Amino acid sequence: MTEQLATPGVYVIEVDGFSSAVAAVPTGIPVFVAYTAKAGGAGKPVRISSLHEYINIFGAMPQIEYDYVSYSQTTPPYQTNKAAPAFGLYFGLELFFNNGGGVCYVLSLGTYDELIAAGTFGKDAYANALPIAADCAEADLLVMPDALHLSLDDWTSVSQLALQSCEQSQHIMCILDVHNGYLPADGTAQDPITGGTGSGGFYKIVGLGEEFNQYGVAYYPWLNTNIVNLSEIDYNWISAATLPLLVADLTTEAPTLFPPSASDALLPKLQSYLNIVNSLTQAGDAVAVRQRHQSLMAVSPLYQVSMNNIVASVNLLPPAAAMAGVYARTDHTFGVFQSPANTTIINAISPAVTINDQEQENLNMPLNGMAVNAIRTFPNGGLLIWGARTLAGNSDDWRYISVRRTMIMLEQSIKFALRPFVFQTNTHLTWVAVTSVISNFLNEQWKEGALVGSKATDAYSVSVGLGSTMTSQDILDGVMNVTVKVALVHPAEFIVLTFQQQMQTS
Repeated sequence: MTEQLATPGVYVIEVDGFSSAVAAVPTGIPVFVAYTAKAGGAGKPVRISSLHEYINIFGAMPQIEYDYVSYSQTTPPYQTNKAAPAFGLYFGLELFFNNGGGVCYVLSLGTYDELIAAGTFGKDAYANALPIAADCAEADLLVMPDALHLSLDDWTSVSQLALQSCEQSQHIMCILDVHNGYLPADGTAQDPITGGTGSGGFYKIVGLGEEFNQYGVAYYPWLNTNIVNLSEIDYNWISAATLPLLVADLTTEAPTLFPPSASDALLPKLQSYLNIVNSLTQAGDAVAVRQRHQSLMAVSPLYQVSMNNIVASVNLLPPAAAMAGVYARTDHTFGVFQSPANTTIINAISPAVTINDQEQENLNMPLNGMAVNAIRTFPNGGLLIWGARTLAGNSDDWRYISVRRTMIMLEQSIKFALRPFVFQTNTHLTWVAVTSVISNFLNEQWKEGALVGSKATDAYSVSVGLGSTMTSQDILDGVMNVTVKVALVHPAEFIVLTFQQQMQTS
């Protein structure tokens, strides 16, 4: 500096008194890969923070049409018509935001109309989209609401591709929904977990190994929710192909409501009722549709049952999107090191399948290690998420969701913080600075409870330097190796109370 001074005077030189700091990367930010009403993003993930913002970019909710079945077959879920299938992103985003989610990304696979024109859901749309989604730098979760419409074989391929993409990115976890997860896991051929054979159903994705499975997590069963109200439903939710079946059933019901033996005063009501029934198949404006719908709801028990079944069907939703919101809520309230379990799901009324302790044993600790976390109801406790494991349940390192996600947060935070040191001299001064930056960050994480140890040296260690992490050849090759060891907190999954009688002493 003194060699550059040519003019007499007073010069001020500022010297940094503190090292750079590591900022923890945000967590609980999912990227949703699904179909949308309007194409948006040009094949790239779009950042949104509200349902209103989503509607402005990607359009409104889908118009779903269910196939009406006879009055004797009233058990939901109704099947959706191929002309208007139950696209899941819109309702999934409602669950996400209502459960505490904030920022998220949406990657559109295409529009509703494009898929309906194609005639079927296929896995090809995911092949290019999933690597792009996994590369979304800010996101740490991946959710695929529409993958459940794929065949089981295609869903298996897409799920495996998702896990592979997450493993390659090393900063994102995939929350998988169980295919047909509203059915009981009873060991039959329809068992959505085992497929009745131990290698079918959800377990069809087994085989990738724990290297990939540590980035995956699954929840079972699906949820009965209250996202859609009965007031939002009318007969437009019934497919045109099966609407005549409803008209026929309603017509059959009419004489029961207004028997011919009744007084003449009831006959005009009967005729009015039949007029309403016959008008269902005729095009009309929204006001007329609503009037007919309300009239039928007032007089027809069968129509009321049908509408209630539609509401139950549309509200039967897979839990992955809701869990992404729970992750965000837990991260913001406690920290990423807290297991997203033993908490409820907002807008969830009940699990679609009731699970007891014995039934959860096979889900939580299967031989293949692919743990599926249960959603259960408890007396005086209500609906609770009752599991905290990844699909790598046989791994002591990556068995728990909170451990895997905490490590991702630490890795990404330190990775971004060390970028200013790229191309710095690989000397003792740089090593000291790097050690200080990382140690200060880990010390803060230890104080917040993310790391375990009675003192800081028990919770973490940072090593960098010639003779410890590097050789002379490493330095010549331009490589600076930094070794970070951390003691992560693990959840108390099993709490054992021991009681013993003691002798009377007084």
